[in-house]
Amino acid sequence: MNVVLWIIAGVLAAAFLGAGLMKIAQPKRKLVESGMGWAGDFSDGAVKAIGVVEVLGALGLILPAVLGAAPVLVPLAATGLALVMAGAAVIHGRRKEPQMIAANIVLLILAAFLAWGRFGAYAF
Repeated sequence: MNVVLWIIAGVLAAAFLGAGLMKIAQPKRKLVESGMGWAGDFSDGAVKAIGVVEVLGALGLILPAVLGAAPVLVPLAATGLALVMAGAAVIHGRRKEPQMIAANIVLLILAAFLAWGRFGAYAF
């Protein structure tokens, strides 16, 4: 089970790192044009803040365990990212974007499973 949790952590970290860096690096206008219509509903600062939260969450899934420093941060990061995905699902629901809701739910389930495993019997 430990290997499965590491794989899930790696997949989630890659997904959130990529998404977060994109939100930080690109202007809001470009994000909206590339299909992230929700970004138009938020200020530039809010979009960047969401990106920062995603990047920090991605780093929190891997670095504490690898470095052996405060590994309790791994399930906390997973819990935080699950909450971010719950919020994202609500936003996409309001915008009537079912395909995005499905992606949010998958990421939420993976993050919640990782949090459950790392808080529980498979903690570091």
